[in-house]
Amino acid sequence: MTPAKTSDRRPAGATRAIRYRIGVHRLQAHLFEVVMQLPSPSERQVLSLPVWIPGSYLVREFSQHLQHLTATQGSQGIPVLQLDKHRWQVLAEPGRPLSLRYEVYAFDASVRTAFLDSTRGFFNPTSLCLRAVGHEDLPHEIELSTERVPTDWQVATALSPLQTDLKGFGSYRATGYDELADNPVELGPFWSTDFEACGVPHRFIVSGAGGWFDGERLVEDTRRICEEQIRFWHGEEPPPFDRYVFMLHASGEGYGGLEHRQSTALICARTDLPALSTDPATSDMGKATRGKPTEGYTTLLGLISHEYFHTWNVKRLRPAEFRRCDYDAENYTELLWFFEGFTSYYDDLLLRRAGLIDDPTYLRLLSKTVNQVLQTPGRHVQSVAQASFDAWVKYYRMGENTANATVSYYTKGSLVALCLDLTLRAEGRTSLDEVMRALWQRTGGGPMREADLAQVLRKLSGRNFVDELSRWVHGTEELPVLDLLQRHGVQVHQEPAPLAQQLGLRVTETDGILVKQVLRGGAAEAAGLAAGDEWLAIELPAARRGVPPEAWRVRKLDEVRLLRGRRQRVIALVSRDRRLLRCPIDWPQAETVVRLAVADGPRASAWLDR
Repeated sequence: MTPAKTSDRRPAGATRAIRYRIGVHRLQAHLFEVVMQLPSPSERQVLSLPVWIPGSYLVREFSQHLQHLTATQGSQGIPVLQLDKHRWQVLAEPGRPLSLRYEVYAFDASVRTAFLDSTRGFFNPTSLCLRAVGHEDLPHEIELSTERVPTDWQVATALSPLQTDLKGFGSYRATGYDELADNPVELGPFWSTDFEACGVPHRFIVSGAGGWFDGERLVEDTRRICEEQIRFWHGEEPPPFDRYVFMLHASGEGYGGLEHRQSTALICARTDLPALSTDPATSDMGKATRGKPTEGYTTLLGLISHEYFHTWNVKRLRPAEFRRCDYDAENYTELLWFFEGFTSYYDDLLLRRAGLIDDPTYLRLLSKTVNQVLQTPGRHVQSVAQASFDAWVKYYRMGENTANATVSYYTKGSLVALCLDLTLRAEGRTSLDEVMRALWQRTGGGPMREADLAQVLRKLSGRNFVDELSRWVHGTEELPVLDLLQRHGVQVHQEPAPLAQQLGLRVTETDGILVKQVLRGGAAEAAGLAAGDEWLAIELPAARRGVPPEAWRVRKLDEVRLLRGRRQRVIALVSRDRRLLRCPIDWPQAETVVRLAVADGPRASAWLDR
């Protein structure tokens, strides 16, 4: 949807709207300037900046970047009292317009906060827009100023325009603070195009990429994802939104996304974008050479699919605890295994159904998920319901013991979805697809509880799933993933695991072997290795009589494998806090990883196709 000049669309009563004028204060200093107009403040008006952004469950303290906050009524300055880390109070004259001015430092290139430099700008309103407590349900408007903005910059946002120029600068309107907070804004010289999916206008913008990428392929593949998902939820009926915007930033290294009701902000590595053909003989700009997507591009398509599925599953169909977000504190729920995990199940499955990946590729991605869960000792410690509740203190604060104490509600949650789907299909009465649609109808596309899922499962399947939910969601026993896959025509192969996994380690090998995590119950833990150790060398006992012991410098784990030979014990020489330690490692029995392949095509297709 290319921005077009519009007439002033302010409805009657718009003078009572809360307004923000957002502009560049100092580009090279990464500073936005915000002027906020509150038409009718309270006597002791409290203003608050959110401490978190919905979809990313960690208190991030956005107020740390706010500075030089001042308040005026008319020409008179008003004292501003800071109440705590993110709230301020203004002793205003009630009913008289109040103006606030402040700056926000913006140099976080993630999808969660705000960024500004000479190449682009980006912000979530939760990072820039103070919330007028008690006035959240008034209309909110933002004006995007062109002052001190490079002349080639444009605007992309899903907010409703009021009066904008051809580049998108101007004013936009939200029905209240919640809608404003849910609409990020991209600024810069980005690539942009429009397309329709099931009759709904969509816009796709890409910043940070060169002219070498195949935008036509990216948009066509995205359109297929969107249409597959709209039909998944609604068949031939229209979806619950009238426009949608994809905002993708391509960086040197990066990956991530954050969902919104009618848009998403995404980050990928530039090398993950589809590339045009470099063959000068190709006259159709690369179409003739398009083939199977690269691994990086498949990952990007999975990210697009994941965030778009959230348009339904978490932004509308959402935990009852998220009926109205509290921006001042953590919002707890035990249901992230459903909203993130089930979305993670469907993101790649719907790529397969849209014809963007084949069966071997889908099963390779599924194998990766299965192995990630099986290689996490914390699955025996924490249930996915507990992992959901603890997201605020554990998932986004990963450390050396994370794998031993926690389980991902993304990966294990997706396997819970898989187990439910395959169990329902095996019993022959329904599928998880039907359950998701029935949940949408039951809740009106709104807040839900786990009891709603249990009741829909019972209604459609004809039996009670309380036991499965208790064991799979609230318990820590192994999921019956492999058995269910085999019953649906998938062959399970066991292959040798990487050496790090066999030893119970997670390492980096960029400049030598650095131990990042030591997994519970493994050979490395028994040997006394610890996170932070630098593995310098190995000592080897004599391989046979007459051959002296050996010691070797090592920089890669594969060197350890080679030098060990058939010895059952090696001595790891490690540096810990600059002290050299000898850690004897008794070589473990070989471990395996799972590789999945189609064994019975018709049975597998019955699940993978629909």
